[in-house]
Amino acid sequence: MMAGLVYITGASSGIGQALALRYYQAGWRLALVARRGVELQAWAQGQALSPERFAIYAADVCDVAAITAAGRACIERQGLPDVVIGNAGISLGVDTAIHEDLAVLARVYATNNIGLAATFQPFITPMNARGSGSLVGIGSVGGIRGMPGHGAYNASKAAVISYLESLRGECRAFGVKVVTVVPGYVATPLTSKNRYGMPFLMQPEAFAEQAFQAIEAGTSYRVIPWQMGIVAKLLRLLPNWLFDRLLAGRPRKHRAAE
Repeated sequence: MMAGLVYITGASSGIGQALALRYYQAGWRLALVARRGVELQAWAQGQALSPERFAIYAADVCDVAAITAAGRACIERQGLPDVVIGNAGISLGVDTAIHEDLAVLARVYATNNIGLAATFQPFITPMNARGSGSLVGIGSVGGIRGMPGHGAYNASKAAVISYLESLRGECRAFGVKVVTVVPGYVATPLTSKNRYGMPFLMQPEAFAEQAFQAIEAGTSYRVIPWQMGIVAKLLRLLPNWLFDRLLAGRPRKHRAAE
């Protein structure tokens, strides 16, 4: 039986890279997507990945034409994936009072939201026709409630969670699963500049193991680690006056220009 094929965007660092290695260790074939194709190739060679078991597609998820073309190229070259993980994302602080930050807001949405939909687009019709497959989106606990300076990121991840819920309903009748993975804090380049406490901070490898298990189980929604799942539920329940009081004095996220 041919090993499963997983397609992962944002595979050149952080969560995406850890997921790629976890799937490879489990015997899967890899379709790896990143803007930095040369860097990704160097990583694969450094890990001594078998050339027969991976392929690299250089594409930016912000470029709808490029990322959808990468998906079609994967199908033509390696076949239709069993799992597609839309992992590529950015986290940039914004201040809506500053005009130039509106462009930053647009960039975050283009990457985290339009880029996610464009990642999935080439695979939905053939997966539905086949009657199987998993589309996996990476949300964030930051999508549960808004934090100071996080307007772009929090809003984009809230949209990711809602979008995946809608997509799950659309694909269910065809036998295609849609999995929402919601990380807490993971030690990656994305979080390295945060200037506030990050409870239950995880290493990428530990996160990848738990995400792998959730995807394999076909879980529709999973917060990782579980402790942050409790925090997320509590945040949902807090009345605004108490939530605002708890956030008083919390440092803002760095703006992109800082």
